[in-house]
Amino acid sequence: MATAPLHVSRGLERLPVLCAAGCKLPEGLQRFYFLRHGQTARNALRIFQSIDEPLNETGLAQAEQAAALLAEELAGHEEGVHIVCSDAPRALTTARTVARRLAREERLHAGLRERHFGALIGSSSANIDWDCAPEGGETLDQFVERTLAALGDAVAHPAPVVVVAHGGTLHVLASALGVVLDAALLSNATPLRFDRAGAGWTVTRLGTAAVADAAPNLA
Repeated sequence: MATAPLHVSRGLERLPVLCAAGCKLPEGLQRFYFLRHGQTARNALRIFQSIDEPLNETGLAQAEQAAALLAEELAGHEEGVHIVCSDAPRALTTARTVARRLAREERLHAGLRERHFGALIGSSSANIDWDCAPEGGETLDQFVERTLAALGDAVAHPAPVVVVAHGGTLHVLASALGVVLDAALLSNATPLRFDRAGAGWTVTRLGTAAVADAAPNLA
């Protein structure tokens, strides 16, 4: 079955170069998990959102479904799970839903926040250009540097680790690990399992219930 096409996001051409150094992954790390936050109202409207944007009702339901999938995947390992998340409310609420299901506590890391788009917040993100330099916001270079450092910190916790963050974070992670993303992998609240495969990495989507958005909003 063909996967949905990747959302057309301009300005990502430089990501492979910016991520060439990759994440600082611990030696011996074989597996970790990534979860993008659930949907927000501005996700649905394709609008650049501020850090304090909360999950909407759909996003809350998506977080519960993701938590159930991760609980099934990690059954028997709950006591050792480390959940590391962005401190943005949409990611924190998603992470707390997972943490509650696994009877664990989440760890906040501000470095995992979505890119700050400055003056673009509140405007349409339908034709997002990641390589823009928004007034009062972060450049792509700054965002990638911050995100790579934060991801390295997150996966340095003893496995299994679940990282809960954002669409932009996932773009950086995938580029650093040489993994190709499609729309299904970028959908809100879709748990992903990253596995080492020789010198590279593979990514597997957990569950089949989520419906992939053919053009997911990523900021």
